[in-house]
Amino acid sequence: MAQLKVTLHHGYVGQTERQRETLRTLGLRKIHQSVVRPDNSAVRGLIAKVAHLVSVEEVDE
Repeated sequence: MAQLKVTLHHGYVGQTERQRETLRTLGLRKIHQSVVRPDNSAVRGLIAKVAHLVSVEEVDE
């Protein structure tokens, strides 16, 4: 199954509370922190909400 590596490139400051909650849900707390999440529609929806703050790449298990 494919995985997505999500990396936070911009900070929380100046973002809406909803965007901050989305980043916390993804598990991102610090700039340049990366997490690996399963590639499914729920995670893709979260990423779409904060696409301007993160970068995404596919990784294999």
